[in-house]
Amino acid sequence: MSDAKTEAYLAAWKAAEEAAETMGPIIGGLYRDHGIVIIVYGISLVGQTPIQVIKTHRKARRLEKDIGVSDSLKIVQSIARRGLAPTRIDVGHFSHEFSQLGKDADLEKFLDGQFAKIGPGGKPLREEPKDIVLYGFGRIGRLLARILIEKTGGGDKFRLRAIVVRKGAPGDLKKRASLLRYDSVHGSFKGTIEIDEEENALVINGNLVRVIYSAAPEETDYAKYGIKDAVVLDNTGIWRDREGMGRHLKSGGVSHVILTAPGKGDIPNIVFGVNHNTVDSDERLLSAASCTTNAIVPVLKVISDKFGIENGHMETCHSYTNDQNLIDNYHPKERRGRGAPLNMVLTETGAAKAVSKAIPELAGKLTGNAIRVPTPNVSLAVLNLNLENETDKETVNAFLRATALDSALQAQVDYTQSTEVVSSDFVGNSHAGIVDSYATITHGKRCVLYVWYDNEYGYSAQVVRLLQHISKVAPPNFPAID
Repeated sequence: MSDAKTEAYLAAWKAAEEAAETMGPIIGGLYRDHGIVIIVYGISLVGQTPIQVIKTHRKARRLEKDIGVSDSLKIVQSIARRGLAPTRIDVGHFSHEFSQLGKDADLEKFLDGQFAKIGPGGKPLREEPKDIVLYGFGRIGRLLARILIEKTGGGDKFRLRAIVVRKGAPGDLKKRASLLRYDSVHGSFKGTIEIDEEENALVINGNLVRVIYSAAPEETDYAKYGIKDAVVLDNTGIWRDREGMGRHLKSGGVSHVILTAPGKGDIPNIVFGVNHNTVDSDERLLSAASCTTNAIVPVLKVISDKFGIENGHMETCHSYTNDQNLIDNYHPKERRGRGAPLNMVLTETGAAKAVSKAIPELAGKLTGNAIRVPTPNVSLAVLNLNLENETDKETVNAFLRATALDSALQAQVDYTQSTEVVSSDFVGNSHAGIVDSYATITHGKRCVLYVWYDNEYGYSAQVVRLLQHISKVAPPNFPAID
């Protein structure tokens, strides 16, 4: 009996692995040649290894959606035969829906009815690709470069054209390449990087990306490099108000500027998924807010809509950042001069106040503080909320699990139900925040939520989502999610 079970487990694994291996090239071709993104409950399968594809399916199953890799393969193969328009297609959703019809149901007939709602392919999302410029090349800048290169596809949507930095010492280009290639937190870059000395450029997975030296935004001559109508992702954090960010527009060849830090004054602070549709179409200067704001706002939004929030306090245990000192030394801000790897450092955060810019109904209802902790990445927000209505842990968790799977915020809100996870388990998670369901506490109207977030990668993914939105290269979701 045990031998039979052993063989059954192995056979099931081999079947799933073979299906995932077969699926990979099809998914890649659909993305590269047709702009079709295959997802499973919000998680893209583009570029995933066979093992990652299997794990993505298993995760959905653990969250009470019974789908199999072999079933997804059949749907992906059917999609490849249909010549559909650029779309994000959730094969997990269709696999689950089809499984509810019974064993005698006809898959092709089922998909005929579903995919009739998607128009025919042939027309790209853009007439020509959108030019992207990274202004600054630090922790966020390099992760943005990785994500943008991975999403280049056939190159018809957007292309990373340049990286703007201050002039370094001799060998600067080689150093920049090395920092992109190797990363102590996120691992080695999964691709190729070459140096083109003649063009002063990095060739990243076949994309020629010029490294431009400039001391100020308005001094950069993008036209000289054939760059036009570009979106500048400013990840320096130096220029944060309208006057400062507007200096980028004076250089010419720039259509929009996205700041990867909280904006000041009347700069719109955008948490993609929550308030990105509220921005005036003529607005050229945007902030992607902070990593903490992006982590907590989606969760606060759905909790506020469902249960109501009277008031609350947010505390974040945030990994130390590059502005802190390795050892005790002078720092203009209080406490941050003390050695970051050696101390927990109590400091301020503007995330609680920033929430009201994305969720106006919470204005004045939240307080917040931060503790910088001796870890290099992944942070934890603790949301201590007083709700308008009584609830219980099971109700709150069921609601947040459904939000993670089947809502318009499935790319922002993730959900874990393990008693063993710790911060390092969330390195590389592309969601804005991950609800730790076992840590949820409720008592009457009181609710405490624990939300993990990769303050580097998850935030960078949010920035790219905002970039795709304003560049009009984000394909519609199918089925549509509310």
